[in-house]
Amino acid sequence: MRSRSYGPDLTPPWKKSKPVPEVEAERDLVVEEAESGFCGAVVRVEKTPEGFTVTLEDRHGKLRVFPMVPRGFLLDGAVVTLVRPRAAQPARPAGPVPPGRTASGSVAVPDARARVARAGRIYVEGRHDAELVERVWGDDLRIEGVVVEYLEGVNDLPAVVREFRPGPGRALGVLVDHLVPGSKESRIAAEVAAGPYGAHVLVTGHPFIDIWQAVKPSVLGIGVWPEVPRSVAWKDGVNAALGRTTSTGETWRWILAHVNSYQDLEPALLGRVEELIDFVTAPE
Repeated sequence: MRSRSYGPDLTPPWKKSKPVPEVEAERDLVVEEAESGFCGAVVRVEKTPEGFTVTLEDRHGKLRVFPMVPRGFLLDGAVVTLVRPRAAQPARPAGPVPPGRTASGSVAVPDARARVARAGRIYVEGRHDAELVERVWGDDLRIEGVVVEYLEGVNDLPAVVREFRPGPGRALGVLVDHLVPGSKESRIAAEVAAGPYGAHVLVTGHPFIDIWQAVKPSVLGIGVWPEVPRSVAWKDGVNAALGRTTSTGETWRWILAHVNSYQDLEPALLGRVEELIDFVTAPE
């Protein structure tokens, strides 16, 4: 029998499929993810092998990533389908390299040949530090003949200095993460400076927990770097806060790909690297 009041279709009206508007996921658009109820502003849209995802940031600064599925979000209480902005482009570095300049801002020397390596060296803490320095200052370092190596941590710095045996014409510059008063790094730097090779060693550094933070967050399309509890490994915490499912190594490659020039880095790092280059290339 057919119901006279409902007709042949017994599906309640609220369950019937209705045309849902498509809304471009423009930055700062505030939406609610329908299933979880998470409400936040659009930070970025990314393409993955499974499709597009959108990162939302709530009013507390928490970031979460959601797939951009049909009918997956609420806008002002109404169901919508988020779509990629038509004019959207991948996040790009804030500072493209001007014509005639290197990535560090120095005057470019066309067809310049790399100089034979100096006896002096610059050491940085880890591979990520070395890759960032190479990306921005690589042209300058080759012209000056400065080799950059990494320590895999600052704890071994006193032993590295003893083995290197700095001296006249053989200066050693060291870039240290988290060089702030009272830190382990500052104590090690003071120990090296007071040692027998102190006159030919310059240990300087930046205040960031990790070299990742020396990249301006705006370059990556985020407002600020996430705060990570001390009980959590910092890079793992950043990965989780950003909603990334990749390894920290893959996340670093994503970060590094957005760095195009010195303008994409924080000033607190720029001055320190320039200081080290000047130190190890200064004439005797």
